[in-house]
Amino acid sequence: MTATNKSERSPMTLVVGGDPFLNDQRVRQLVDQAVRKDAEAELIELDAETADRYDFDEATGPSLFSSTAVVTIRHSETADEGLVDAMATYCKQANNDGPASTVIVQHAGGPKGRGVLNTLTKSGARKEEVPDLKKADAKLNFVLQRFKREKRGIEPSAAQQLVAVLGEKTGELAAMCAQLCSDFKTQTITLDQVNQYLSSNPTVTGFTVADTALAGNVAGALTAMRSAVAQGTEPIALVGALAMKLRTLAKASAVRSGVISQAEAKVNPWVLKNSMRQLSGWTSAGLSRCIQKLAWVDEQNKSNGGDPVYALEEAIALIGTKGRREI
Repeated sequence: MTATNKSERSPMTLVVGGDPFLNDQRVRQLVDQAVRKDAEAELIELDAETADRYDFDEATGPSLFSSTAVVTIRHSETADEGLVDAMATYCKQANNDGPASTVIVQHAGGPKGRGVLNTLTKSGARKEEVPDLKKADAKLNFVLQRFKREKRGIEPSAAQQLVAVLGEKTGELAAMCAQLCSDFKTQTITLDQVNQYLSSNPTVTGFTVADTALAGNVAGALTAMRSAVAQGTEPIALVGALAMKLRTLAKASAVRSGVISQAEAKVNPWVLKNSMRQLSGWTSAGLSRCIQKLAWVDEQNKSNGGDPVYALEEAIALIGTKGRREI
């Protein structure tokens, strides 16, 4: 039998790196699979930050409750030499002797603890690399796959809204996808439905204010901003979303003029296409004035002598006139 095949049937699996939520999710999936194969196995979880080789030997050995176990080892990148040696020895023996306890080793990836991975892989452990979700396209694909798994669809703008607001919190993003599918029975989830659930989020409010201002509806944008502030949203919380919209608009302008390519803009095609539609009437000077105005608003929010609401009103009015004038 080849080394590859031995690795594939190894009782030890290394779940390595990637997005922390996806990493943890994969560990849970492997635990569930192991329990389904061996319903009598004892479930044991060890933390490599505190566990030693004796804890490991005890966990993988027979007990009063069961002759086998499903052992999860968290934070393996912090494991000491003794624990790593015990895991490596166990993996070699289990690969040669046949059925044994299942060991699932979680590793955060990166340079820390790389020696742990090398040692266990050489001992015959099976290694699974977990994908990360650092790029916008990867996050959008994650959202689309969540809805596809439920045999549902989602509007491109709605998916982008979810990523814009929750893209840095994969667990919350996944939970929101599940909640939307549970609460709305329409085949395709819409932007309005997403916004119903995100309406209290300052980022969503900021996007709404920005889109309203970009459409030239200064009064509507000011009303939305004042309503959010009256309900407890800090003005500074709206500035980031406004700035993000303007930066994307600036990138769309650069792509249209040929200064940069679409790939260099590093903006999702859906977002870029929408920003292209919003460029009508804008000039480089107008965009520059608006971005500078938001920087001033940020300063007013962080200084004791500033009037953050009035500063934000000025910025919204300037955006609403495409950088031509202020109130």
